[in-house]
Amino acid sequence: MRSLYWFTRDLRLHDNAALLAASKSDILLCAFIVDPRWFGPGPLQSRAMGDHRWRFLWQSLMALERSLRPLGQRLHIAFGEPERVIPELVHGHQIQRVIRSRLPGTQEYSQWQTIKERLPDTLFQQFETLSLFTEQSLPMALQDLPDTFSQFRKQVEKAGERCSERLRIRTLTALPPPPGFPEDNRGDCPAIAEPVHPLQFMGGEAAGLERLQQFTFESHCIDRYKETRNALDTWDASSKFSPWLANGCLSVREVAETITEYEARETKNESTYWLWFELLWREYFFWYALRHGANLFRRDGVQRKHRHGTFYGHRFKAWCQGNTEYPLVNAAMNQLRETGYMSNRARQLVASCFVNELGLDWRYGAAWFEEQLIDYDVASNYGNWQYLAGVGADPRGLRQFNLEKQAQQYDPAGTFVDRWGGHSEQPVGLHTVDAADWPL
Repeated sequence: MRSLYWFTRDLRLHDNAALLAASKSDILLCAFIVDPRWFGPGPLQSRAMGDHRWRFLWQSLMALERSLRPLGQRLHIAFGEPERVIPELVHGHQIQRVIRSRLPGTQEYSQWQTIKERLPDTLFQQFETLSLFTEQSLPMALQDLPDTFSQFRKQVEKAGERCSERLRIRTLTALPPPPGFPEDNRGDCPAIAEPVHPLQFMGGEAAGLERLQQFTFESHCIDRYKETRNALDTWDASSKFSPWLANGCLSVREVAETITEYEARETKNESTYWLWFELLWREYFFWYALRHGANLFRRDGVQRKHRHGTFYGHRFKAWCQGNTEYPLVNAAMNQLRETGYMSNRARQLVASCFVNELGLDWRYGAAWFEEQLIDYDVASNYGNWQYLAGVGADPRGLRQFNLEKQAQQYDPAGTFVDRWGGHSEQPVGLHTVDAADWPL
């Protein structure tokens, strides 16, 4: 059988059930499609793909290509809309089967369905490579997914093992040959901008696996994760696995298994459990996105709760540029804009400010995060924003943080604010109202 493997958010060889299925072919074409629509303006004032995300993704693609070559393969990178590119590749190389990982998100689902309709004689297969569990191994039916994380966690932990099926697959050592090498048009892809502030994040499978080992067995930072995870600007305070998980350079099951191995060989405490707890949050939002579909992106959210909101353009711009009345928020937004990363604690604070102090529609903040974050994940991003805005999975409703109290607790000496320029000389005040700002 002649197969096409469509790499998406699974840029790795280890623990990749979809690639394993594709390896059982006579001929295999490995492809990644760079959609030009990622780089254009979106409906919520932001692009889908900003410079930081694109840099990390491109590094990951180059690393994947280097890993494929010793196996007699290579990565075909095409710049174009998948709905057009995939059918062209199928027809041009007599492909009989198209395989990819199952993705959350309505656009991803719509693309897949459109391509299937255009290729009625082609076999299409999806595999679950982005999650801890398969849909069949969940302790509940997808339509019965609990409305809250705590209910989900209790059912999962009651079911037994952290990975109820031993689904982790070791790195593939052989792949079928390609049907010749199609001509890339990767030269049409946007140029890679250099970061203002260099970070320790480097895309690719090897870098992700190295970080996993470094955080656990080498530095033992996992031992104190629960106590340090809320730090705003310390490299080893949190795992920093999220960019590699979001791009599929690192398998979430590999992380879960490593935690289990560490607990068996080294120590088991509240911190090692808490890292597993955070993986479960990610898992919950993955299935949450698949369960709720388009409601993940609606202003009134999954709960259909109407929230008064506005789009004050000057407030939105001030928030994005770190020019509000709140130094801690400014510092975090400057860090995000210049590096593509922000701690989990800071994300909650700037989102709370966006929704509560600035009175803005949460979807615009979620879209800005989508453009900027190197660890952008559609399910976690929009799920968390809904949660904080009180229209999602949080049973408590709207959450609001006391920003002054948070600054005293997490940046008492002002080190974070000073480093990232949080003190704005002329902050945009809430009293300013422009005639063009219309309530929503």
